[in-house]
Amino acid sequence: MKQTDLYSYNNSPYHPGGTALKRVLWYYVNVLFFKSSLFPFYGFKNTLLRWFGAKVGDQVELKPGVNIKYPWHLTIRNEVWIGENVWIDCLVPVNIGNNVCISQGAVILTGSHNYKKPSFDLITGNVVIDDGAWIGAFAVINQGLTIGAHAVLTAGSIATKNLEPYSIYQGNPAVKVRDRIIE
Repeated sequence: MKQTDLYSYNNSPYHPGGTALKRVLWYYVNVLFFKSSLFPFYGFKNTLLRWFGAKVGDQVELKPGVNIKYPWHLTIRNEVWIGENVWIDCLVPVNIGNNVCISQGAVILTGSHNYKKPSFDLITGNVVIDDGAWIGAFAVINQGLTIGAHAVLTAGSIATKNLEPYSIYQGNPAVKVRDRIIE
């Protein structure tokens, strides 16, 4: 029976984009202004994201403690709220639509590993969160998924497949529990 051999891990097919200097600069900007609770000013954070290549719309509120990997892969449309301690793992594109709420402690993953290979190769997939979706506190979105328009992923739930529009998902793995009706 074969065994995992992390020494043989080869990440060379993956390219994060940006120069090495840009990645190092972003690391420190992220630590000082985003992950820190000492800097609550949304406008300046949005400007910093744009300087590093993110596409950021109007009235985007990033609360303290947000961790963003490689912002040049990030698109955030208008009127978006991103809560405290959210992690957006932008190894590849993450696209967040208009009027989206991502609650405290939520995690958006764009990468994982192929557990079937001894070398544990990296697997990536874009994440799309369509207009009006709500990602509950401490929910997890796995790589390669689309969260449909106005879908809800409830607190603590883990999305392992695409979420249909106007639907509420709950659990681990998240399953549809009912339709979302907006009155």
